[in-house]
Amino acid sequence: MTRIFLSLVLAMTVLVRPLAAQDSVWVQIEAQPTLNEAQQAIRGYAQRLQDVNGFALDGGWYAIALGPYSREDAGQVLRVLRNEGAIPRDSYIAFPSAYRQQFYPVGANLSAPSTTTAPEVETATLPGADSTAEATETPASEASQPAETAAAEPEPVVPDETPAEARRSEGLLTREERMELQVMLQWAGFYEAGIDGAFGRGTRSSMAEWQRANGFEATGVLTTRQRAALRRQYNAVLDGLGLQMVRDEKAGIEMQMPTGLVALEGYEAPFAHYDATGDLPARVILVSQQGDRNTLRGLYEIMQTLEILPEQGERERRETSFFIEGRNDRIVSRAEVSLDGGVIKGFVLVWPANDAERRTRLLNEMRSSYRTLPGVLPASAGMDEDQRIDLVSGLQVRQPMRSRSGFYVDSRGTVVTVTEAVKGCGRVTIDREIEARVVSTDAATGLAVLRPTGTVAPIAQATFTGGVPRLKSEVAVAGYSYEGALSAPTLTFGELADLRGLNGEENLRRLALSAQAGDAGGPVFDTGGAVLGVLLPQSESAKRLPEEVSFAADAGTVRQALSAAGVEATTGEGSGALDPEDLTRLAESMTVLVSCWE
Repeated sequence: MTRIFLSLVLAMTVLVRPLAAQDSVWVQIEAQPTLNEAQQAIRGYAQRLQDVNGFALDGGWYAIALGPYSREDAGQVLRVLRNEGAIPRDSYIAFPSAYRQQFYPVGANLSAPSTTTAPEVETATLPGADSTAEATETPASEASQPAETAAAEPEPVVPDETPAEARRSEGLLTREERMELQVMLQWAGFYEAGIDGAFGRGTRSSMAEWQRANGFEATGVLTTRQRAALRRQYNAVLDGLGLQMVRDEKAGIEMQMPTGLVALEGYEAPFAHYDATGDLPARVILVSQQGDRNTLRGLYEIMQTLEILPEQGERERRETSFFIEGRNDRIVSRAEVSLDGGVIKGFVLVWPANDAERRTRLLNEMRSSYRTLPGVLPASAGMDEDQRIDLVSGLQVRQPMRSRSGFYVDSRGTVVTVTEAVKGCGRVTIDREIEARVVSTDAATGLAVLRPTGTVAPIAQATFTGGVPRLKSEVAVAGYSYEGALSAPTLTFGELADLRGLNGEENLRRLALSAQAGDAGGPVFDTGGAVLGVLLPQSESAKRLPEEVSFAADAGTVRQALSAAGVEATTGEGSGALDPEDLTRLAESMTVLVSCWE
């Protein structure tokens, strides 16, 4: 389907021509250092794209280009083919003045002027050719002849060095360059030993295997040209990223970035945002601020809450640096930040989860090129931007799928809540920071019991009423009405409207109060501070009840659910009516936020 769509776009582009030769432009998609390599590449493009051409360039290189098109049509072709992944991301619009003699298609000469002679060009230096040969003017019909011969029968690649010359050029390599060769051979699948820069028997054997696999004589010593070919293979994974050195003077950071995929969006201290320019979910974020070790520690805690740094993954904080690696089924992110001389700087790379090789290579390029410059982002940078509680300097804070309420029922930190709070969760937390496991759930009563995975010492725990509460008495529900937007639970006051449900259910208490979704799972107090039930979520039945109608599972039902989970509940009566301040203090001491995360 993609190929059909591309063909239709290109066909329409061709139909909007003719255009004057001097008004035409090209979409350059690749350049190769030799004619042989250019011919090999161009055949691959010609099998799936229209309007493929090849031209000689100044400096002995060879361009592969699509066209010619009008400027408007070229822009459309460039956008469509880039988005479809049919051409490299770093393709661009080129003008005819950039091109010399045409070598593909055979016999064509679209770049030639209207005169009968072609412009002077340097003779392409092919393997074995005399590089001192002088360029001459030739008729256009004759100028196309060498290209036709070369396209039909490419000259065999002649070694650029003898084995002795190759050993001499190899001897000029630094230890780092020799180690890099071993890394490239390892990446290509020919080398398995350690990266030590020593060319022993294992390295020589891997070089010979690589030569054999790539059509060279297996001497075990790579020539200069062969080393360049291996490097091109190794770096091919980075093609299309538009890898370039970016110098951000405001952030005071210089490093290689995939400029074909990201571009500067703006500054919101302490971050410089380089956001995706296409469909690939890639981002680069520079970190730059003044601070000390306490600032660094705070930044580490804040960054762990960001959506761009998922919770799964390795992380480490030291005195003057930290790294965070977050991963989920969509993205893999890496943050590396350090403190030096009162300045905190670093970067974050966000990359698609299913592209590990390019991510690893790109991350290495960014690390090796990373350099700090004078200056940091001022604290006021980005202050005019949208400010929301769920954003940190323009980055989305990680949020749970839902949050409900619960409360402590024993000294070990056991919590009772509603099943709605824990349904379909990847993990559950108490008060955002305490990991918890689900001990039991009961669909019939709608109650769930949780237990912290670590040690918790609650300030207070529930005391359940043992008798029948008084009808029409005042009650209060404690809960996180706004699902954690407020840092403490709120009390909602009402009255006990009935000791049964609407259909006569003995295990329900009907309340006359207006509760929010986040209040579900919270304790229902009588005036003395004893718990007479657990607030249940609003029914999802077709019948819509008035807003002031709520229901609670009664204390007896809650005690049975706890007993089934191996928890002994405390029962008793209040010593007398508490004033609102004391009741609020009790509620805050035992009510918790229960959050459900993916």
